[in-house]
Amino acid sequence: MQTMTPNAAATTMRAARHERFGTDAADVVSVGSTEIPTVDADEVLVRVHAAGVDRGVWHLMAGRPYVVRAAGFGIRAPKNTTLGMDLSGTVVSVGAAVVGFQPGEEVYGIGTGTYAEYAVAKASKLAPKPSTLDHQQAAAVAISGLTALQAVRDQAEIRPGQRVLVVGASGGVGSFAVQIAKVFGADVTGVASTSKVDFVRSLGADHVIDHTTTDFTEGPLRYDVILDTGGNRRLCDLRRVLAEDGTLVIIGGEGGGKWLGGTDRQLRAMALSPFISQRLRTFISSENGEDLRELTTLIESGQIAPAVERTFPLDQVVEAIGHMASGRTRGKVVLTIDSRTP
Repeated sequence: MQTMTPNAAATTMRAARHERFGTDAADVVSVGSTEIPTVDADEVLVRVHAAGVDRGVWHLMAGRPYVVRAAGFGIRAPKNTTLGMDLSGTVVSVGAAVVGFQPGEEVYGIGTGTYAEYAVAKASKLAPKPSTLDHQQAAAVAISGLTALQAVRDQAEIRPGQRVLVVGASGGVGSFAVQIAKVFGADVTGVASTSKVDFVRSLGADHVIDHTTTDFTEGPLRYDVILDTGGNRRLCDLRRVLAEDGTLVIIGGEGGGKWLGGTDRQLRAMALSPFISQRLRTFISSENGEDLRELTTLIESGQIAPAVERTFPLDQVVEAIGHMASGRTRGKVVLTIDSRTP
């Protein structure tokens, strides 16, 4: 195993931890000391400089919907007590089976427990950090960018000239989806609230609908593709503005009950899709380095860019999660981590 030992042979680190599930970060999350993780053969230890804050972190913190717990994240209490998935940082050590990464290299991607000074990540879920981004910007890319890329490219299969509607265009996934759909040559309409209209337009959207004044499901246009990022509109409403042979991609979902939450729409869409001409799709994003490298190419060529609205230090992780969960964010929220110098 190749390694760069932390100063003073440190064995502990600061991390944002939660020992129990709860919907309010102030009740269940605190910053304290824990052991620096060790790597398995296929893993990389990263000194974390910054970590993204996204809706998925809230769901894992809350244990909501309950299917999250049944999926292996802990039934009565969290299995992994350190929060965080997105990261950008510097490689400290690599497992015996890891090739392509060296200690001292700057990387970004998806790890485990990244709201900490050090975090472990599968080598297959990392890529070299884009040269045009700082760590705070890079930390905002992986989870949201991968989801948007795979929704546009693989699920919607967007083609030049298609009319695409992005619901939730100002959010983490939505802000990437607008930009990537434009890269694929689409005519993009974004849906956002009044205070975010200008932001969505700055992402490159051709048209923006203010959902506080206009019900986009009642308009005369029919869209070839609808990307619904974490919305809660009924399937029948979305289908009404979808072309007869159009594609609806449901990316997450909020609301609903404690057991299924917003996932009930995905289940209904999957059951209905085989019997109609419209394609109703949902998916779980693939966390992989190959697609991260594709995002890197788009970023370094200037075709897309992460939108970081605000950063918080690790000590303010509760405020960061609360701000993200409030729905006021334009793009992404990022935690900055003051790590020890290896």
